[in-house]
Amino acid sequence: MQQQQEVAPGTSSFHFNYVFHVCNNKKIYYNKSIIDKQYNHFLLAVKFGYALTSHVKYKHRVQIQIESMEYNSETGKLIQGTEELMKPDPENHKIIHLIMYFKIFGFLFCYFFCLINGENSLYKIGVGIADTTGPPVDIVFMAYGNFDQKGTGIHLRTFSRAYIIEKNNEIFVFVSVESAMISHNVRAEVIDKLKKKYNNTFTDKNVMISASHTHSAPGGSNNYALYDISIYGFVKDSFDALVNGITKSIEEAKENMVHGRIFINHGKVYDVNINRSPLAYKQNPEAERNKYDDDVDKIMTQVKFIEANSQRPIGVINWFAVHSTSMNNTNTLVSSDNFGYASLLFEKKMNKKNKYTNNKNKFVASFCVTNAGDSSPNIKGPRCQFSNKPCNSVDGCDEDEGKCVASGPGKNMFESTSIIAHRLFHGSMNIWNNGSGKELTGEIRVVHQYVNMTEQTVDYYDSSTNKTVNVKGCQPAMGESFTTGTSDGPGVELYQKKKEFTVLDIFLSPSELLKKSQTKLLETIIDCVKIADTENEKCHGSKKIIIPQCVGLFSDEILIMLPDVVSTQIAFIGDLIIAGVPGEFTTMAGRRLKEKIQNIVNDNEKNVVIAGLCNTYSDYITTPEEYQLQLYEGGSTIFGPHTLTIYLKQYEKLASAAINMNNLTEGIPPEILDHLYLSAFFSPEKLVEDKSYNSEEPYGSCVEQPKMTVVSGDTVSAVFLAGNPRHSLMNISSYLFIEQQISNDNNNWNIVATDADWETK
Repeated sequence: MQQQQEVAPGTSSFHFNYVFHVCNNKKIYYNKSIIDKQYNHFLLAVKFGYALTSHVKYKHRVQIQIESMEYNSETGKLIQGTEELMKPDPENHKIIHLIMYFKIFGFLFCYFFCLINGENSLYKIGVGIADTTGPPVDIVFMAYGNFDQKGTGIHLRTFSRAYIIEKNNEIFVFVSVESAMISHNVRAEVIDKLKKKYNNTFTDKNVMISASHTHSAPGGSNNYALYDISIYGFVKDSFDALVNGITKSIEEAKENMVHGRIFINHGKVYDVNINRSPLAYKQNPEAERNKYDDDVDKIMTQVKFIEANSQRPIGVINWFAVHSTSMNNTNTLVSSDNFGYASLLFEKKMNKKNKYTNNKNKFVASFCVTNAGDSSPNIKGPRCQFSNKPCNSVDGCDEDEGKCVASGPGKNMFESTSIIAHRLFHGSMNIWNNGSGKELTGEIRVVHQYVNMTEQTVDYYDSSTNKTVNVKGCQPAMGESFTTGTSDGPGVELYQKKKEFTVLDIFLSPSELLKKSQTKLLETIIDCVKIADTENEKCHGSKKIIIPQCVGLFSDEILIMLPDVVSTQIAFIGDLIIAGVPGEFTTMAGRRLKEKIQNIVNDNEKNVVIAGLCNTYSDYITTPEEYQLQLYEGGSTIFGPHTLTIYLKQYEKLASAAINMNNLTEGIPPEILDHLYLSAFFSPEKLVEDKSYNSEEPYGSCVEQPKMTVVSGDTVSAVFLAGNPRHSLMNISSYLFIEQQISNDNNNWNIVATDADWETK
């Protein structure tokens, strides 16, 4: 007879009473709560234990019965039932107890053997989160290349979220950080700081840092000149905020390690992304395109972490292919954009009252980018600014129609960010609540290698000529289409008619320099330092080079504009394979990489995920076919038309090494760059203490109190004495708190919002 009992959906434990019925109605009980896999191990143990003694010819009076409570994930019910394994009638009582002991011994031996095996299937897991918000004012944001996009405040703070997975002394660290990109300098500094505390626990090999690619965070932390010039140079505050936040999140995860289980699941999420370069996508072979339903990936991959003993959820990672560009290039408030807000929504739901505490049991949720190089959240599509007509797929818009700009789905960028974030969040929760996820149980293997892309050669089959040719990586360079930007954010107009601005102007003081046209500044640098290299131009094929790798700006200094050495990394966690790639793979480029890895492992049970923008930023990776059209993504594929071809070979090598447990040479890492001299010429003037006020009150004092009585819908305002936020980034605090009095006691208040919340923008 079965009896059903309601339980909370999401519970997945099983409770058993093992009852041994022996003669004279005497019973021996063994009670234990175990989880899914141990349930299967128990049944196996009992049946195997019975088989060990079943060959003995006897008749006895022993009954083994299982009384079980089993959770049905589809119905949300607990089903209570029994299973009788043996129930013969006795005739000979002399050997009853002896046989019973044989059976109990056989059962216990097999059960505990399987139980130990089940324990070995667990991982040690830790999660951590820390603030990475850089200077919220004065500094240009990184990614759009808009010199006017200087910070004026905070919309949403940015965070680093770390996940540590350990098994059999193998460790893998995955970090998702809300930043435009991760530079080698940042990662190297993080690992150096961790080594001082944990020796060689964390290394280049096992730490993977993935940027969310928000376009609304302060820049100046990269050190490669191209990425810092648009910020007016290296900004130490930005660099330190990233390094300290990432390091702290990993330290927190390390201190919170518990035994746990990991599950992977998938689901489609719609109305979140469109392809912003459909014409380039269509250059791929029709037969290949026909294998997929969409020209962008709609599948979200979710990995969730559950503490083993308490069944408490402790974290989740969601990978999805969309740009963090819901906040457009006119935004001047620091923001983690759609991915960041989706993370906050998930954490708010799971943490509830623990949201504003430093509780070690805090749930950590990440939304991470995959192959989103041509995937946009602005799903209304691109239209001409002035005419509102759809953009021409080739030429964009006529001059009198304005720039080609995509937007949506909201009325403004804040509403669009909220809508996309909520769709990501709800899609993730639907996957979370679907109990059909697969548990990861295998070993951890991580392989990492630095690769100089300019030294790589590989065979490439050209389907247009039906020939196999040997191709190589080019010296990194940007193409002319890079300057045009995308419909998510049109680029600056670098080439204007000649102007009254010369290279000598770079020796002006920062204040004088900033009075010059910002657009003309970058144009002049490019004009004055461009190096003609016929061989490299030939290597880049259809690309018209506008920015080479190295340029001599001063007589004794060389600017390294772009990286040539990149970090490549792959991690196996059971049936999950994470390929950490050093840039932005387009939809089809990512699909080819996943297919390549899948073919190498030759196992359909394996789940391949691309973690985008990891460890080093080297711009875009298109397919060779997409590259030929030289749209923005092709112009930004810096190692030439066969960048993807080289990566396919490299990740094949990494995957093979992981499968065969081979060690690869680590490779030579990039040089740690010091472009501080660039900052001396281009950065905003140094921040000085604001002493213009005459008040003796300290910063933070309220100089105008709000009304004592308000009603719902009223606007409440107050005025505080404040200095420039760059004096303190408040990374472990907030520039403001909204508190609610929870009793008549004036000292009893609860924090209900900080400057990290959506409501306080």
